[in-house]
Amino acid sequence: MDLIPGLPNDLGLDCLIRLPYNQFSLAASVCRSWKSQIELPHFRNHRKSAGLSRRIVVMVQSQVDSTHNHGLRKYTTPPVYRFTVYEPETGNWSHLPPIPGFSDGLPLFCQIAPVGYNLVVMGGLNPENWEASNFVFVYNFVSATWRRRSDMPGCTRSFFGCASDGDRRVFVAGGHDNEKNALRSGMMYDVEDDRWVPLDDMADERDECKGAFHRGKFYVIGGYNTQMQGQFGKSAEAYDPSTCQWDPTEGDFLGSDTCPRTCVDGGNRLMYMYRDGAVVALDHSSKTRIPKDMDTVPYMIECDGKLLAVGSVGYGRGHGVYVLDLHDSTWTAVEVPEEFSGHVQSGCCLEI
Repeated sequence: MDLIPGLPNDLGLDCLIRLPYNQFSLAASVCRSWKSQIELPHFRNHRKSAGLSRRIVVMVQSQVDSTHNHGLRKYTTPPVYRFTVYEPETGNWSHLPPIPGFSDGLPLFCQIAPVGYNLVVMGGLNPENWEASNFVFVYNFVSATWRRRSDMPGCTRSFFGCASDGDRRVFVAGGHDNEKNALRSGMMYDVEDDRWVPLDDMADERDECKGAFHRGKFYVIGGYNTQMQGQFGKSAEAYDPSTCQWDPTEGDFLGSDTCPRTCVDGGNRLMYMYRDGAVVALDHSSKTRIPKDMDTVPYMIECDGKLLAVGSVGYGRGHGVYVLDLHDSTWTAVEVPEEFSGHVQSGCCLEI
């Protein structure tokens, strides 16, 4: 059956790959042949090779109350978090539909990771009673729907490190259990098979660590053990999927005792983090001062060779976004609508 009547299938495919990503679900509902074609890995690869894929940034962001009190922005109490989407190419901002059962706000400190056309959401704390959960939900941008998947096995863990290879696997390690005991265990989740695989334990316990996929390895950065509650360390460990082993990193990976929350792979074989008013390359000696009107940067997201720095842009003004071009170390301000100026807990970039 022809994808488009009267056209060869290769030309029909060339038409389909030009659809905007937010029209995939509508196109997939037209007929079975379109649905099956759009869902194939070949469709994504063909779209990418043709230069038609687009990068979007998904953030877990607090909802902003637009009312003001004596000139200061007011936030809902406690904060209500939702998924926001920023499209760098168009400058558009939008929302993802809420996770089923979480229409009143996302779990606090949930982790997100990109895998193909999927956004994987793991764990987090119930905002009403602060109970931790091991749930896993996956949002598919082709069907524009959420699916509940297999929970993380083992003890309920919070504040763990999490990162994906961008293809089909998400890695999890560290954090703490319900008794606040720091963990050294880890596991890998195969999104396509909905299957969890345990990893060997890390050498150290790592609570409130940061996960990053860097140079083909899953890095678990910083954190602290049970006895050193809140006193962050400098070291990191890296899991090599090709050897199924943990490799210690050389020296003090972070350089100083600090929270690793802003650590991010730059997509250029370097790792970056925010420190003392500058974006610092951990694998190199370079650093770039943040724009003058930014007070601090609590979170950074890599997107297509650039870093999105999300942070405070002045007392009472909420959060803004600046983009750092890693090629020439220049900053560009992003126009952020008022309703998208809330605090960002986590974020990631997907190529769709």
